Amino acid sequence: MSIFFELLSAINNPNQQANVSQLQSIISSVQNLTTNQGINNLQLQSIMSIVGEQIRPALQQQQAIIGKGRLENLVSQAVTSGAGGSAFQSLFSPQFMQQIAETIIQKTDVNLNVVQSVIPTITSTALSLLEMGAPQTGAWGTSNPLLSSFLDTDDDGDNNLGNVIKFADRFLNPVSK
Repeated sequence: MSIFFELLSAINNPNQQANVSQLQSIISSVQNLTTNQGINNLQLQSIMSIVGEQIRPALQQQQAIIGKGRLENLVSQAVTSGAGGSAFQSLFSPQFMQQIAETIIQKTDVNLNVVQSVIPTITSTALSLLEMGAPQTGAWGTSNPLLSSFLDTDDDGDNNLGNVIKFADRFLNPVSK
């Protein structure tokens, strides 16, 4: 199942944190980047895809070191504290964030200043999307199937975060024909 369907499943599951208003907030923050930074939707999707490709192995490595439960907790803390927080910094060092920025610059036609200004928001957005699968406080189970699905990828494109943003936007803003 693709990560987008995991996201929809999380929204429909009362035992998980995801809800439509949370998804709307995430999509709105991403769309603000297109308005405020002058990047188009295709560039934004490419950037989000690249960020996902880059953070997946970093999160997989963290999970191998600290375990699944602690990683889920760290992701939750990083979402709460934002890109400047210590949990975020422990997941992604400034050097790693610079590597992501360089990869984005190489693979897109977005300039350095724009990339450096959007990378914290995009990375935080990616974590926020993944955090939506976390269990509600007091809910049975301690697992985040959305994060697990993202980390257990077979690189077939099902977990492309750029596609998740695109489909989430379509889900929230259907176009009638």
